[in-house]
Amino acid sequence: MKLKARALATLPAGKHFDGRGLYLEVAPTGARRWRMKYRHGGKENRLTFGAFPDVSLADARARAGAARNQLSGGTDPAAERKAKRQQQQADALTFSVLRDEWLKLQESALSLTTLTKARWLFAQASALDDVPASQITAPMVLGVLRKVEADGRNETAHRVKQRISQVFRYALATGRAESDPTRDLRGVLQAVKVRSHAAVIDPKPVGDLLRALHAYEGQPTTVAALKLAPLLFVRPGNLRAMEWSELDFDAAEWRIPAGKMKMREAHVVPLAKQALVLLRELKRLTGRGRYCFPSLLTDDRPMSENTVNVALRRLGFDKDTMTGHGFRAMASSLLNELGWAPDVIERQLAHAERNKVRAVYNRAQYMAERRKMMQSWADYLDQLREGGTVVAIKAAKKKRSK
Repeated sequence: MKLKARALATLPAGKHFDGRGLYLEVAPTGARRWRMKYRHGGKENRLTFGAFPDVSLADARARAGAARNQLSGGTDPAAERKAKRQQQQADALTFSVLRDEWLKLQESALSLTTLTKARWLFAQASALDDVPASQITAPMVLGVLRKVEADGRNETAHRVKQRISQVFRYALATGRAESDPTRDLRGVLQAVKVRSHAAVIDPKPVGDLLRALHAYEGQPTTVAALKLAPLLFVRPGNLRAMEWSELDFDAAEWRIPAGKMKMREAHVVPLAKQALVLLRELKRLTGRGRYCFPSLLTDDRPMSENTVNVALRRLGFDKDTMTGHGFRAMASSLLNELGWAPDVIERQLAHAERNKVRAVYNRAQYMAERRKMMQSWADYLDQLREGGTVVAIKAAKKKRSK
């Protein structure tokens, strides 16, 4: 007996057949769903066509008829439906979807500065955003990278390739990609010319630089950053993101949490007397907010990463002479010349120790020495700035001990 449209709403729980495999399945709860039973390749299978009354009797019959046409042509309609659904899912899994997932996972692993740079690098590959990840090929990625190279940004092209690769490795690990297209691009990009950060490292020019920094007449927070940069010689991103909650004036320490550090390890910067004086003066200006060096536009963000470099340019130091990052090279070079132990200097620079056991030992062993070094370094900078006779205290002690 064929089903009657007017009776469908009152049928009791059970299976009510319309013929040739089509039936309305009524659940004990009253829910009604159209289904079709069929055989293909000697195996019984079922299709679902939707719920009644959203799918009418006429619609259900039409869908069943289409499925029977597929069967007569040798196609399993359930397998065809599954393949179509998988293709739709693959088309929806664009590069931007995977990229955003990967970035979300990195929020607890990367510092804010590194995460911001990663987003900027991905922006250089925006042409891939709406492309299904399964359709992205090595030539497609190379086309994106060649455009970056065309602007003379070879190093940026390599970094963009690295970030794209990280996203595809994540997709591979989660079973949503079969390959990493960047693997086929090894040796294809133009080589990067390694350039160290520009820095003033000779004592006399350093004295000139320090005098210029102390004579700068810009924003008070910028002046403070310029004066603190050589004293602390931390990475520029760490300096501008310094927070008042990280400072312990009684212990004379700046404790940078692991989340802000490049190597993901908490770092302590001993504060010399000169640094403490500058920070106390700065606290009167910005101490009510979160950041020691807030943005001029809002207290919710730190100052721009270009602030110190722009100030250096205004003082007459071009990018080939001195940069904000150059204060680290300056300190490293001069402290080595002054006779301080390389391991102590490297630890204060927060360079990673490859030997993990030795790293734990060094953190405890070198703290007292680092405190002495940071105060001696501040005193040394004062001497250079004042133009007086400079005595290499550490080196002099070593010579006397021989």
